[in-house]
Amino acid sequence: MNENSALLVMDMQSAILTSLQDSTVIVENIAQAIKVARSKNIPIIYATLGFKNGASEISPNNKTFAKTREHINNINFDDFTKVHPALAPQENDIQVIKRRISAFAGSALEVVLRSKDIKHLVMTGYATSGIVLSTTTEAADKDYKITILSDGCADTDEEVHHVLTTKVFLRYANVTTIKEWENS
Repeated sequence: MNENSALLVMDMQSAILTSLQDSTVIVENIAQAIKVARSKNIPIIYATLGFKNGASEISPNNKTFAKTREHINNINFDDFTKVHPALAPQENDIQVIKRRISAFAGSALEVVLRSKDIKHLVMTGYATSGIVLSTTTEAADKDYKITILSDGCADTDEEVHHVLTTKVFLRYANVTTIKEWENS
């Protein structure tokens, strides 16, 4: 099960987590998933959202990002892309910066996965309806085996999170908890 697997930790940046009312549980859960991955010698890949300072990559046609462009125009993206301190990458962890919602979009993720011969993606992240959904559908189209850790994902809308993890994701992935994954 662990051979050719990688744990994806997606959009767990302090700056992004501020949109959650309380990020404590998701941070603790993902910290546990990271601990499990390390114990199983599974590589950990962090995918973070980032742009060049000035956000020149954001098109006015992109409904998701265009409305925030003027607000993020003066952000220092070196700071913005930093992962929450409780989940901070270690020296041998891999980090990719993505330019859109999917972890594949504008990042080196696919090249990294090919170079490491990774065929199975174990996913965590915020938001379930954003990066987790988008990365899952793209990974499925690219023929990756996918496991989604339902308690390693969070969304501002609990109902949407529930529908995705109990219905929609089942079309593309195995959905399990961190504890079940740890014991598999």
